[in-house]
Amino acid sequence: MSELDGINIHFEELRKSLLRIVLVIGIITVVILSFHAEAIQVGEITLYYPTLEPLNNIAAQITYHMKNNLVPENVQLIQTAPGQAFFAQVYIAVLVGIVFGMPVIIKEFVGFIKPALKENEINVSRSISLPALGLFIAGCVFSYNFVIPYILEFLYKYGESAGLVTFLNIMDFITFVLQFLLAFGFSFQLPLVMYAISASGAVDSDFWRKNIRYAIVAIVIFGAVITPDGSGVTMWFIAGPMIALYVTGMIFIERKERKKLNI
Repeated sequence: MSELDGINIHFEELRKSLLRIVLVIGIITVVILSFHAEAIQVGEITLYYPTLEPLNNIAAQITYHMKNNLVPENVQLIQTAPGQAFFAQVYIAVLVGIVFGMPVIIKEFVGFIKPALKENEINVSRSISLPALGLFIAGCVFSYNFVIPYILEFLYKYGESAGLVTFLNIMDFITFVLQFLLAFGFSFQLPLVMYAISASGAVDSDFWRKNIRYAIVAIVIFGAVITPDGSGVTMWFIAGPMIALYVTGMIFIERKERKKLNI
C-alpha cells in the first residue's frame, strides 16, 4: 500500500468518525427541540417523561430555567428580531447534544488516534473516558451555579449604578451562557489531560511542578481572553478554578508516581 493510499484511508476514517459524532449530536438535538419534559409525581420522587410538543420543547424549558436562575432581578430578557428565540433554543439543544454525546465523541476520538498510540497510551485513553464525561458535566454545573450568576450580577451593577435599565438580547444571553458552560466543561478536563500526558510517559511527574508559574500565566491570559469586560475581576472567575484544577492534577500525579515507586 502506498503512502497516498494510507493518507486516503486515514481521511476516510476521520470522515466516518466525524459523521457518527454529528449524527449522534444531531439526533439528540432534534429530540430536545421536538419533545417537552412532562413532570409526574411518584410518591416523593419527581420523574419526567417526553411528550411531543415542538413549541414548548425541552430547549424552551431550559431557556426558561436559565432566565429565572441566571438573569439578575430587574433585567429584562428580550427578543429583538423574529427567530431569535428559536435559534437560541437550537444552540441550547446542540450543547445538550454535545454533553450527552460525549461518550461517543470520546470513543470516536480514541478510535481515530488509536493506530498512533502505544499500548499503554491506549489503556490510558480508555480509562479516562467516563471521568472526562463526569468532569465536563461538573464544569458545566459549577459554571451554571457559581460563576455565571455572579458575573452577570457583577456586570449588571455597572448599569444599575448609572441609573440605567438593562435589556438582554436572548441571543447575546444564550451565547454568553454557553460560552462559559463550554469553557468550564473543557477546562475541567485539565487534570485528566495532565494525567494522560504523564501516564503515557511523555513527561515525568516533576514537569508540572517545575512549570507551574508558566501554567498560571497561561491560565490567567486564557481567563482574560474569554471574559467579557476589561475590569480584571471577572477573569478570576475563570482563572481561579483552573489554577485549582492544575494544582489538583499535579498533586494527584505526584501521589500516583510515589505509589507506583513504593510498590
